[in-house]
Parts: sequence; structure tokens; C-alpha cells
Amino acid sequence: MIDFTERQIDIIGILKKHEPITAEQIAEMLGVSKGTLRSDLAVLVMTGQIEAKPKVGYFLSKNKTDRNSQNVWKQTLVKDVQGGVAVTIQKTTTVNEAVISLFLDDVGSLIVVDENQYLEGIVSRKDLLKVTLGNPQATTMPVQLVMTRQSKVYTITPDKSVYDAAKMMVYYEVDSLPVVKPSDDSSSKKVIGRITKTNIVKALIEMSSEV
Repeated sequence: MIDFTERQIDIIGILKKHEPITAEQIAEMLGVSKGTLRSDLAVLVMTGQIEAKPKVGYFLSKNKTDRNSQNVWKQTLVKDVQGGVAVTIQKTTTVNEAVISLFLDDVGSLIVVDENQYLEGIVSRKDLLKVTLGNPQATTMPVQLVMTRQSKVYTITPDKSVYDAAKMMVYYEVDSLPVVKPSDDSSSKKVIGRITKTNIVKALIEMSSEV
């Protein structure tokens, strides 16, 4: 059974008093942005706690014993909704080159890999901003000096469920997860893709429109 975060519990509390209600209204009540709530709302819909209707908003599920919604998400695999080729760079890539890649590919973070696409780390927009502010010389630094090392990067395999991916993103407060090839050697992780909050939300919308 999933342990809901404090914010997800707050969302359920708001719906009890104000349903139906839009994501914008919930965000305003919680003092956060609508984008911040996307993964929380996705998890609550997946687990059958709440429902959503276009032009109406979110409301509490009227049939909590109905597990169909949760089962669908547990049966939908990461490989079915993950993005295409992940945006990757080498550890020798300079901070300046990494910043350019971020904007050209319109992503929030870059996956750092070796020449064989094995995970070495991840570098975020925040990491690059912190190192460059007030330090113009930092642009020539290799990203390996500012990236989060492989051992501290949260990953997921393509055979895991979207439900698992959403829980990880919410729990670890990250916007995306590198998708890695399953391996008996836990220290070696070959990057084969990436799944993001946007992937999950799009899949949620598509599935909801089919019901």
C-alpha cells in the first residue's frame, strides 16, 4: 500500500471540502505552482483516490473499492511511456557546453554517461546555475566536477510500472528518472532512455480520454 506524502494528503483534504476543484485552485490554496502538483495529482488519480473530468476539475473517487485505475497503472510499464533517446553528455563536457545542451534540448537535467552509454552521473539546471553565478571561469570546467555521482542518482528499469516511477519521483522529489538496462552488476547501469513527469501526465491524459 502506498504511503501518501503530506502534500497529497492535503490535496485529498481540500477535495473533501471543495470538490470539484481545478488544479489551479488547489495550487493557489497550497501556495505552490500548478506544475508542482502534476505528479501528486497523477499519483492520486492512479491510485483511485481522486478522479478528474475535463472542464469540471478534480473530485474524490466515489468508489474507493474499485481498483481498476490503480491496476491499469501497475500493468503499464515504464518502457511503454518513456521518452525516446535520453539527452546525454560526457563527463568531460564543459559547463558552458552543458548549458547550451539544456536549452537546445529543452530539458531540466542532463544524464552523464561514458563512451558506452553507462551512467556516470546527472547534472541539473540548478547545479549549473550554482557553479556559474559570479564565476565566469566556471564555464570551462568539466561537468564531472559539479554533477551528482552515479551512486546517488535514482534510476528505474523499463520493466517497472509507471506506478512505481511516479512514486519514486514524488518520494525523491525529482522531475525525471534515467531508464537503465537491467543488470546483475548493480554498479553498471546502461542508459537506454528517460521517463519524466511530463511523460506520465501525458499518458494519464491519454488513458483518461479513452475511458
